[in-house]
Amino acid sequence: MESGDLRIFQCVAQEGNLTKAASKLGYVQSNVTARIRHLEAEVGTTLFIRHNRGMTLSPAGEMLLTYADKIIGLLNDASKALRATSTPSGPMRIGSTQTAAAVRLPELFVRYYKQYPDVSLSLVTGNSQMLMDQVIGYELEGAFIGCPCDHPDIVSIPVFDEELFVVYSGMGPTDEDLKSKPILVYSMGCSYRQVLEEWLEVGGVTRPVIMEFGTLEAIISGVTSGMGISLLPEIVIRHQIKNGLLRTHTLPVGMNRMMTHFITRKDAFVSSALHAFMAMLPREYDMIESGEPSEV
Repeated sequence: MESGDLRIFQCVAQEGNLTKAASKLGYVQSNVTARIRHLEAEVGTTLFIRHNRGMTLSPAGEMLLTYADKIIGLLNDASKALRATSTPSGPMRIGSTQTAAAVRLPELFVRYYKQYPDVSLSLVTGNSQMLMDQVIGYELEGAFIGCPCDHPDIVSIPVFDEELFVVYSGMGPTDEDLKSKPILVYSMGCSYRQVLEEWLEVGGVTRPVIMEFGTLEAIISGVTSGMGISLLPEIVIRHQIKNGLLRTHTLPVGMNRMMTHFITRKDAFVSSALHAFMAMLPREYDMIESGEPSEV
């Protein structure tokens, strides 16, 4: 089983389509098809289920993808380690929840780029569960998530402590009025959504009307226009509160705060670029040696 075949397999699994995978890899489709068939013959089982919408992983394919992600991640780490220099440079891929990306990271990124202009920094946004999966799968060097992470392969550093509020527009309704309104949230996997649903469930609302939005701006705009309620950190909606566009409802103690954590893989190579980035994070933690796996 060659690493090149595993990379092709991984790309096809991610794209769900031979044509898209071939285009992304820069290969002709017939070559990709042949390599997938060769890999299936080698492992002695079907890795993909073919259908008119593309290809989806078979149970055996899902199992192989878990190993492929780890193997390719380690190979990429080895390549980074061999190319590493003491001066931060090269690509660095960081993930973040949308709320942290919107209000916490711009200033941090500006300071980092001014100090280390040779680093090519890219940011991926998503919900906390998706970001954890991408760090575990070596797709991201680190990520800011909105919940604790006790995965055995992850190091978690607390960085931003936020106060949370239920937000709404209009005159102050009662708890019962608030809990009868639709909730405006991100997709499943969002930490804020989970807390809001727990608060409603404690109040006896087990099946709220849910309206999913893809961006923070859309959620704030929807709440401002009176479509429903949401749960957001105070720092995110400070401007709207000051201007009277949004009002806040205090949550019970135990639900009213959320810590944003920065996570990395325990066994991943820590480049000088990532080491310098982590040194700028606002919370104190046990410093790691550049080039060594991190432990907190």
